[in-house]
Amino acid sequence: MHTVLKKLTRFLVLGLLFWLPKEKKIRIDRWLRGREEYRKLKLADAVIVSFGKSGRTWLRVMLSRFYQVRHGLGERHLIGFDNLHRKNPAIPKLFFTHDNYIKDYTGHRDSKADFYGRKVVLLVRNPLDVAVSQFFQWKYRMRPGKKALNEYPEHGADISIYDFVMHPAGLPKIIDYLNLWAREADRVGDLLIVRYEDMRADPARELGRIVDFIGTPGTADEIAEAVRFASVENMRKMEEKRTFWLSGSRMVAKDRSNPDSYKVRKAKVGGYRDYFDDGQIEAMNRLVAGRLDPVFGYKPEAESAGQAASA
Repeated sequence: MHTVLKKLTRFLVLGLLFWLPKEKKIRIDRWLRGREEYRKLKLADAVIVSFGKSGRTWLRVMLSRFYQVRHGLGERHLIGFDNLHRKNPAIPKLFFTHDNYIKDYTGHRDSKADFYGRKVVLLVRNPLDVAVSQFFQWKYRMRPGKKALNEYPEHGADISIYDFVMHPAGLPKIIDYLNLWAREADRVGDLLIVRYEDMRADPARELGRIVDFIGTPGTADEIAEAVRFASVENMRKMEEKRTFWLSGSRMVAKDRSNPDSYKVRKAKVGGYRDYFDDGQIEAMNRLVAGRLDPVFGYKPEAESAGQAASA
């Protein structure tokens, strides 16, 4: 209820300020969103941070099912901050954030000071796969206002997938985001880095690491059921059936006839290669190799292939 009231307040405030220039309204909107996110951050037992399209919804579904099974709850509610905690206080308050707006409220743009002393799970994914998934999110799911709010190409822009990926709001922004977290990792302290690719390879192991880190370890059976429930096939079925409609638009297809409009699209590691020619892939890999902190393990494609061949 508190979140709904905050959203209504934000909409009312922005409605009353309709006469302001667009840029100023965007700054106010981001500040209001940041204030609400900061409130949740301070109240949360743990924080799940990720750049958009890094697998957060998949992890959210696994965690939801894990706590549902562990505490005998129904399966129609996605965990969202304190909703499951209110049903059973043993379930932690988990704050899921893309870390977009808090800095607009606190002013901490060049550090992760807002997260110091917090228990943080940082979910990361190959920036090339993230950028491609962001393109389809922008094209088929993102609201026009959200595009302006986060400096994506304007709504309806005629832009190729390659130009979108190389746009400042595409791959460069993702790399900068990850690099700041890498620089601040030691200062955050209580930080667990989880790679999407490792979750795909062994979801039970990675989910086990996450719930142990949060402080709510589970049994092998509980974790196995969470992994089964959150399989790609089952998540697509749930999206088609609008199973989680009570949780908003997170798991609702925009156009059931268009596979690219689904939240759960391909869930493929290295799927970015399907959309570009060799020259474009080489250019994107050069950008990643030249700028991304190596701590995350995302080596250039050619180097990774060479190591695999010699192994």
